Amino acid sequence: MKKRHGTLVTIATAILFIQLGARSTRAQETTGVTENEILIGSCSALAGPSSFLGAQTVTGANAYFKMTNDAGGVHGRHVRLVSYDDGYDPEKTEACFGRLMKDKVFALGFFVGTPTAVKYVPLVESKKIPLVGLFTGAKTLYEPLRHYVLNVRASYADETREQMNGVWNGLRYRRIGVIHTEDAFGATVLDGVKTALQTMGAGPVAVASYPRQTGEVEQAMATVRSANPEAVVLVGPYNTLAVIVKKAHMQNWRPLFLTVSFVGTDEFISQAGNDAEGVVITQVVPPYYLTDLHTVALYRRSLQKYYPSEKPNFVSLEGFIDALVLVEGLKRAGKNLTREGLIRGIETIHDFDAGLGPDLRLSYSAHSHKGFDHVISTVVRSGRAVPISDWSDVVVR
Repeated sequence: MKKRHGTLVTIATAILFIQLGARSTRAQETTGVTENEILIGSCSALAGPSSFLGAQTVTGANAYFKMTNDAGGVHGRHVRLVSYDDGYDPEKTEACFGRLMKDKVFALGFFVGTPTAVKYVPLVESKKIPLVGLFTGAKTLYEPLRHYVLNVRASYADETREQMNGVWNGLRYRRIGVIHTEDAFGATVLDGVKTALQTMGAGPVAVASYPRQTGEVEQAMATVRSANPEAVVLVGPYNTLAVIVKKAHMQNWRPLFLTVSFVGTDEFISQAGNDAEGVVITQVVPPYYLTDLHTVALYRRSLQKYYPSEKPNFVSLEGFIDALVLVEGLKRAGKNLTREGLIRGIETIHDFDAGLGPDLRLSYSAHSHKGFDHVISTVVRSGRAVPISDWSDVVVR
C-alpha cells in the first residue's frame, strides 16, 4: 500500500508540474507578452500636415502607460507602446501595419483617421489582433460589429445628430450646407448630416467637396455659398478648416460654421486665430480644463509629470482615455493574457465610472464595442472651446 500511495503522489505531482508548465508555455507563446512586458503597437500621423493629431494621441496614451507602469504595471507587467508614422495616408497603411507585425505586438491602439482606419480594419481582422481606441468616429467601425475593433469615442453619427438637433431645434435654422474633404472621412460625416436632417424631413441645401489634405477649397466654398446657407458643416483636419474659415471671413461670408471633434480643436484655434471665434465643435471627451473631473485632473498631473513641455488639449486627453480603457481590459483579462482574453475583458466593462462625469460612463458587451455615445457641443469663445448650455447663445447678435 505504501508503494502504491507513493506512486500516486508521484503521478499527481508530475501532473501538477505538467499543468504549470503548460500554463507557463501558453503565457510565453502569447505574442507581444513576456513575464515583464506587454507590447502595444500604433500607426498614426506623426509627421505631415495632420501630425498634431497623431502625435498628441500617442502622447496622451504614453502618459497613461507611464503612470500605470510607475504604479507597478498590469499584473506585474509594464505596458510599452511602439508607434510608427503613417502620415494619415491610406497608401502607407500596409507598410506601417507590417512593421508592427514584425515587432510582434500584442495588441494595437491609438490609430488616427477614417481613410487610414478603413484600410487597417481588414488587416486587423485577418491577423485576429485587437485594436483599441481609434481617433475617428466612422460608421464602418461600429456597424456591423467588428470583433477585433473596440471603439471608445462616440461616432460621427452621434456628433452630427447633436449638431443638427442644436441648429434645427435650438437656432431654428433650416438651410444647412456641407463642405467636406474628398475621402472616407468626408463621406461618413456627410452621411451623418443627411441622416440627422432626414429625421426632420429635410436635407442639406448644398454640398461640395475639396481634395483631401489640400487648401484647394475655393470652388467648394463658392458652390455652398451660392445656396445662402445659415449654417455650414465643415469636414476636415485643422490645417484645412483654418484656411476655410479665414477665407470665408475675408470674403465677409459668415454663416454658423460647425465641425466634428476630429478637427483637432486646439490646433484649429491656434491656426485660425480670431477667425475661429464662434465656430461650433462637437467633442467626445470633456474639456481638458474641467479638473473637477477625476480623470481630467489625473490627465493634467500625468502630462505635467511625463511631458512637461506639452500643453493639455482635447486630442491628448482622448489618447489618455483610450489607454485607460486598454489598461482596464488588460487588468480584467488576468495574468494569463491572451488576445481573446483582452477582448473579453473589455466586454465585461458595464456602466463603468471612468472619472469623466455622469454622462460619460463606459459600457461594452459582446454585442457592442462602442464605449461612449455622449457628445459635448462647444463653441469657440475668446480662444477656448466652451460647452454650450443654450444653443440660442451660440450666435452673438
